[in-house]
Amino acid sequence: MSAAAFSVVVFVVFLLALYLLQRYGDLRKQQRMVLLGTHLSWYLCFLIVFVLPLDVSTVKTLFNCFWSLSTLHVPKVCEEPWSYIADGILPVFWRVVYWTSQFLTWLLLPFMQSYSQSGAFSTVGKIKTALIENAIYYGTYLLIFIALLFYVAAHPKWKLSWYTIGITAANTWGLFLLVLLLSYGLVEIPRSYWFSSSNDFLLAKTYFKVAKLATEKAAAEENLADVMEEVADASVSVRFNHSLRKCVDTILTKCPDKYREEMGSNVESSQNNNRILPTKTGLVNLHKKVISAVQTESRTWVQWCILLDQIFHLEDVAKNQSCPQRIFTHSFPSAHHSWIQRFIYTPTVEWYWECVCRRVFYRLLAVILALLSAAVIWSECTFFSTHPVLSLFAVFVHKAEQQHIYISMEMLCFVIILFMCVCVYSTVFRIRFFNYYHLVPHHQTDAYSLQFSGMLFCRLTPPLCLNFLGLIHMDSAVSHQDRIQTSYMSIMGSTRLLPVISDGFYIYYPMLVLLLCVATFYNLGSRCLNLLGFHQYINDNDMTSDLVDEGKELIRRGTLVTGCSRYFDRRNEITDTNGQNDFSLQGGWALPNK
Repeated sequence: MSAAAFSVVVFVVFLLALYLLQRYGDLRKQQRMVLLGTHLSWYLCFLIVFVLPLDVSTVKTLFNCFWSLSTLHVPKVCEEPWSYIADGILPVFWRVVYWTSQFLTWLLLPFMQSYSQSGAFSTVGKIKTALIENAIYYGTYLLIFIALLFYVAAHPKWKLSWYTIGITAANTWGLFLLVLLLSYGLVEIPRSYWFSSSNDFLLAKTYFKVAKLATEKAAAEENLADVMEEVADASVSVRFNHSLRKCVDTILTKCPDKYREEMGSNVESSQNNNRILPTKTGLVNLHKKVISAVQTESRTWVQWCILLDQIFHLEDVAKNQSCPQRIFTHSFPSAHHSWIQRFIYTPTVEWYWECVCRRVFYRLLAVILALLSAAVIWSECTFFSTHPVLSLFAVFVHKAEQQHIYISMEMLCFVIILFMCVCVYSTVFRIRFFNYYHLVPHHQTDAYSLQFSGMLFCRLTPPLCLNFLGLIHMDSAVSHQDRIQTSYMSIMGSTRLLPVISDGFYIYYPMLVLLLCVATFYNLGSRCLNLLGFHQYINDNDMTSDLVDEGKELIRRGTLVTGCSRYFDRRNEITDTNGQNDFSLQGGWALPNK
């Protein structure tokens, strides 16, 4: 591959990571170190997906040339594929990518998480808090590493270094989590597209989300009001000539304008000097609570308005399906239309897409994705068999290798690893741990969640790629063949490290994908969460039906629509250059100054 083409791939992946960061984070408001760490972690992981197929084709080219020379004993001019990468480039590339990602996921990002969540008022205070909070985290990994050293010392015949032990531990931990996330995505992605072809299903599920979010939104508003009362008490207690007043003023800058104005008037009118003065530690904790409460309330408010927009659109689709003019009509038409809406995506085109084509397209896409999922599940359960070769992906790659069709091999490898990455990464974007981790689009994701996602990506991508190489029999520990290894495998280490891991865990644990996929298909995880009180959308569930009816009732109430009237008043005013609503974390109508 020429240097120019390789540079284009690197640049395109950079833009892809930047686009996702802009969609989920806020490039204008959030800390630069948070954005830099998250973007770099996403960028390195996405880069592996695009470059690894090129590494495979490069190795296949070298293997074919070596095999021809060793069997025919005559020199042969090897035909290099268009994507051939010169010797010496990929080893350096993989070394930089791997160790940078490991530094981010195990050291920098955990530290930055604690730093960004700290309520301290100075940089030194935030660093001190981050070090204390991560002491247990780092100490745990140190104990595990020491235990592994003693385990290896008891078996001197293995002759393993700390380098090998570290890679083995990281890949084993990542593979354990990878199988869980991959199993969910293999079932949920095809199923979600199949169900999304039905407008009735989407409408019912959105009503369900409305009912859940209404409760969450009310709790967030109540929590914000309680926190603002504490801030108001602190503002009144700490006078302007007090040494802690600077800390109080810092907290006030994080409060919404409405509450800040009320606090200012209360301070001027208050004459009560008998209040208890807060301590510095109390203000630090209050500062942290304010940041969290404002973020949560703002996020739920934006999500609420977005859900209303989705509800009205889906209801419009249901109404327009019987339209004889075949022209899509919106209940709340936008005052501003982009050139795409005026000349390409016209009301007629929109009607055919929403009422006719989308259903067929989504179902066809769901069938294709289901076939890919079945191929992945079969290959995960049979990739250890080399005589005969049962893994479908190994068979396809071997056929392309025999015919020297390197472009087909690269495209096949790219589709396989891309689909596996989508299954894993989409699960990372969907899961939610209460309010601690939640990736929300429209710039509503907090710094903690952004960095946590970067940590997960860096820990999941290396074992994902090793698993992919095992599926196509490019890992010598699986194929049991002495052949040229990919540069990726030579830098990051083969799975042939510890016998108990390479001959047991790495071979048989991926078979668990089949059982987990069956459990996901029958919604066993969602049913367990329902029993614990975390309601999930399940078709044949009474609680789901009750929440759907509750969501319908909430939407039909004129008070709720009126309560979001500011959204409808300004949804046509606050638009970006593409004519789409620009939901900013702390800008425009998204502010919680209701």
